[in-house]
Amino acid sequence: MKRAIFPGSFDPFTIGHYDIVLRGLTLFDEIIIGVGVNPSKKSLFPVEKRLSIIEQAFANEPRVKAMQYNSLTIDFAQAEEASYILRGIRTVGDFEYERTTADNNQKLSGIETVVLFTDTKYASISSTIVRDLITYEKDISRFLPPNVSL
Repeated sequence: MKRAIFPGSFDPFTIGHYDIVLRGLTLFDEIIIGVGVNPSKKSLFPVEKRLSIIEQAFANEPRVKAMQYNSLTIDFAQAEEASYILRGIRTVGDFEYERTTADNNQKLSGIETVVLFTDTKYASISSTIVRDLITYEKDISRFLPPNVSL
């Protein structure tokens, strides 16, 4: 079985994240969306809400599950017996960061990173922008996965 984890803070989980997971399902038998907890980061949504959003988005997809983790990503992947880390890239800056992280993860654990380029229609969407829109009480429905409400 080819199992991957898709790690991130997902504060909140956007339609861009959703698209990466759907496309990842063509490559993997199962994807575990790992909601990482970083105590040094201030989040808009509590972990439970972020997990709930992901569960809403994939309610009809048994090959996707969401889990919280508060360890190194490679330790989480190993604990879940995942051989791959799935990542999405929107920009050149994302590429540089992900390349370095993937190299180190592979050296430390042997776990490979699979990168999917974000669909151009979602490339300008980020959790940061969505949080800003929420702060200013703007409609964000088009930035969320189908069947998801905050």
